[in-house]
Amino acid sequence: MKLIERKQRLSLLLLFAGVVLALLIVTTLIVSAVILILIDRGALQLGSTPVNGGKLFGNLMLWSLLIGSILAFITLRFPLKPVNRILNAIKRLSEGDFSTRLQFHGLLSRYPAVVELSDSFNKMASELEQTELLRSDFINSFSHEFKTPIVSIAGFAKLLKRGNLTEEKRSEYLDAIEEESVRLSQLATNILNLTNVENQSILTNIVRFNLSEQIRISALVLEAKWMRKHIDLLLPNEEFFTTGNAELLEQVWINLLDNAIKFSPEYGVIDVQIKNDADRISVSVSNVGEPIPEKSMEHIFNKFYQADESHATEGNGVGLAIVKKIVDLHNGEVTVQCRDGKTTFAVSLPQGFNP
Repeated sequence: MKLIERKQRLSLLLLFAGVVLALLIVTTLIVSAVILILIDRGALQLGSTPVNGGKLFGNLMLWSLLIGSILAFITLRFPLKPVNRILNAIKRLSEGDFSTRLQFHGLLSRYPAVVELSDSFNKMASELEQTELLRSDFINSFSHEFKTPIVSIAGFAKLLKRGNLTEEKRSEYLDAIEEESVRLSQLATNILNLTNVENQSILTNIVRFNLSEQIRISALVLEAKWMRKHIDLLLPNEEFFTTGNAELLEQVWINLLDNAIKFSPEYGVIDVQIKNDADRISVSVSNVGEPIPEKSMEHIFNKFYQADESHATEGNGVGLAIVKKIVDLHNGEVTVQCRDGKTTFAVSLPQGFNP
């Protein structure tokens, strides 16, 4: 692949070098033609009549510069036109216009290196545009997610401050404050977790551990959530072991289970299965519920992205981004599939992980 890219870029270099060479040749031919015309008309005599060498050299230099400048001004407009187009596109992109796209036409558009340049630029611009949209959506969503519990806490605190409450009401308000405080803590924790895993390029603290037991512990952490919705949680009974960063992988199972609980109806079923092959171990988390829209499938693991654009469900689009990053750090793969009303997230990890 690298060899092909080098050849493509070499061809582009040769194209511009050819333009410059052609310009030099044309300039030389024109100057030579001018000299021949001067000689033919007697304005310049060689041979029997002595010629002032310094004057001749100066005249030739002057004519060469004049003709060369005119040709350069006319000719270089064409090879410099795509360069100017690239510079203008980069400037617009740097000013925040992420809708900018780079397109070439004519002969230049057929060069593989030019196609690679325009495709790479357009992909970068598209990613920046998508990130900007997600960032704006995240700010709105995150502000809402933070503001709601804070307002609730403040409201219940004012009611408690007034006094004259029954013990039942007092307990109800304190429970609400505690619940909203936990929600705020979870939001902050998710953001910190995402920041931590994004800053990691290599894994540390790699150990061999009981994967089945870790998933059961993750389910216990979320027990209050799935018990509240009367969800039947099916967990693997057989013991499976794997190698990796146990602390990070626990975040994967907690986020996937939390996501499944969030989008499961009351009295739903969440099925967790583990499969062990010769060189890989796979964990799948399935739930029956509202399917993920087709347009959201390719963005579901992007940070700050939420398939539920109404934000009717809790969340801030961070959990699945954490899952993707942690799985990537383990040289694994995470996929999502919606079929027959069932959504399944599958994580595949290499056995005997070696960073």
